Amino acid sequence: MFAKYIVLSALLLTLLTYTQNVLAQEFPQHGLRVETITDNLTIPWAIAFSPDGRIFVTERTGTLRVIENGSLQSDPALKLNVGRAEGGLLGLTLDPNFEQNHHLYLYYTYSEFLSTYNRVSRFTESNNKVADEFILIDKIPGAPIHDGGRIKFGPDGKLYITTGDAAIASLAQDPNSLAGKILRINPDGTIPDDNPFENSPVYSYGHRNPQGLDWDPKTGMLVATEHGPSGERGFAHDEINIIHPGKNYGWPEVIGNEHDSRYVNPLFHTGNVAWAPSGAAFYDDDKIPALKGKFLVANLRSVHLHAFEIDAMHGKILSEQSLFSGTFGRLRDVHVGNDGFIYLLTSNKDGRGSPAPNDDKILKILPMMPTLPPLKQMREGMAVECSDGFELVIKASNGNPACVKPATKLKLMERGWAH
Repeated sequence: MFAKYIVLSALLLTLLTYTQNVLAQEFPQHGLRVETITDNLTIPWAIAFSPDGRIFVTERTGTLRVIENGSLQSDPALKLNVGRAEGGLLGLTLDPNFEQNHHLYLYYTYSEFLSTYNRVSRFTESNNKVADEFILIDKIPGAPIHDGGRIKFGPDGKLYITTGDAAIASLAQDPNSLAGKILRINPDGTIPDDNPFENSPVYSYGHRNPQGLDWDPKTGMLVATEHGPSGERGFAHDEINIIHPGKNYGWPEVIGNEHDSRYVNPLFHTGNVAWAPSGAAFYDDDKIPALKGKFLVANLRSVHLHAFEIDAMHGKILSEQSLFSGTFGRLRDVHVGNDGFIYLLTSNKDGRGSPAPNDDKILKILPMMPTLPPLKQMREGMAVECSDGFELVIKASNGNPACVKPATKLKLMERGWAH
């Protein structure tokens, strides 16, 4: 028995496929391909996905942008008057109940009476516009550098916030300062009863400039990235730390592998080579088998994405791999989308990079397409027959048809390999 399919327009399918993939780059050594989702952004810093498929992205210059149905909306969702240099509109996250309450949270730098601060505020979104600011935590010390800025909801429903030392290293060791810390608050800005320090949002301290946060899906442990020194005490020694409540991570007293029992040692540090690690994410989806189970770190100075296999429970790095080195320039954030694929933000227009045409961009990582058995050349109106138990797919790479089993067809379509 055969199932017969009529090719309506081979040429049209091929042209559509070419259009959709013209911006894709393939990395066969890693089994990955990368597509450009949006370009011509201005220093994008953080990205978030709504349940209805929209993409929200902050631009450090103070603009919140929305991508809907694959199109960057010309009107910004929000425009804030923010601090400059390395401060600005930084972190972004959506409320776990965004579908019901449309709350989103922003971390931004501002100036007041010749002083610089950071704050985290909650806003409400409606029809791609954001308004009704409610300040959750304020007067976080700010500066032209070392502003931290990553915000994420943890599995416990609490909001976690990274803050830099505001270029005053001693603040990281000051328990009464909000600088150089990882903070933990309730979604309404109140302090959780189970925080390690009474009536304080401080969750951990002794940080220089932490910029990435995520939770290990196997253990639930919090892992953070942190920029090392750039002259104050040597150079480099960027860190990855497993964050424990109430613990001191040593800055500026120790860096790298300078062991001291008073401080928590890093899970990993870069030695004398500077990476400037930024956003981070655990990947626990099946859509990209090559990266499943990896801890992904977007790096600015070293212009690559790093994939770690971590044993968080025992504090070990089991393996590591460098991806896309130098290809896309500085990488600010990495995020797992609702579709199970991985998204990157470039940061080549931030004053430290070398912008390529149409920078900055949102990039999407997908698996390489498999090689399917070729069929005869098709033309419009041609009948293509598949044996009983097989169904026709059109390969996304070249528009050619192939006969596959139904389960395979579903998997190919889910991963974007076929139509």
